[in-house]
Amino acid sequence: MHGTENPSAWLQRWAHLIADKSQVLDVACGAGRHMRWLAAQGHTVHGVDRNPDALALAQVHGQVTCADIENGPWPFSGQTYGAVVVTHYLWRPLLPVIVQSLAPGGVLVYETFAAGNETVGKPSRPDFLLQPGELLSATQSLRTVAYEDGFESSPDRFVQRIVAVRLQSTEDVSRWLLSKA
Repeated sequence: MHGTENPSAWLQRWAHLIADKSQVLDVACGAGRHMRWLAAQGHTVHGVDRNPDALALAQVHGQVTCADIENGPWPFSGQTYGAVVVTHYLWRPLLPVIVQSLAPGGVLVYETFAAGNETVGKPSRPDFLLQPGELLSATQSLRTVAYEDGFESSPDRFVQRIVAVRLQSTEDVSRWLLSKA
């Protein structure tokens, strides 16, 4: 079942940017692989998914919400988080809402499939594949800390990833320099 494998290496690489003991939202959390890992790092985690069977597994790691976020209202209106994590999920109408869900100083860790993936496997529908630079465009109001777009092997796939931060002030930029990675 999706969500029982190891946490994303991208998340693990950049999680040090999430402030200690943050409230973290895992969008399309599945069975909670990222919730499990983030809770072990001392964060309070909340996951959302439409699959109640997956959420039954995820709930041991934090709070869960069963919601169809593609066809229903966003269940977290007005709430902000110290981090939002999204992997292997894309629903374009939700991108602005995800960005708005970051509190000042909050970190977005997003990773999903990109155009080109249709040549090596699934997903292959354009609806589920980011176009070149699409995450950069969707997060232009944030400070990009890291970005990758391209092919990786084992497994063969095309991916796009971003780590971006909602700055608290213009002086906050030094906190996100690569020397901390």
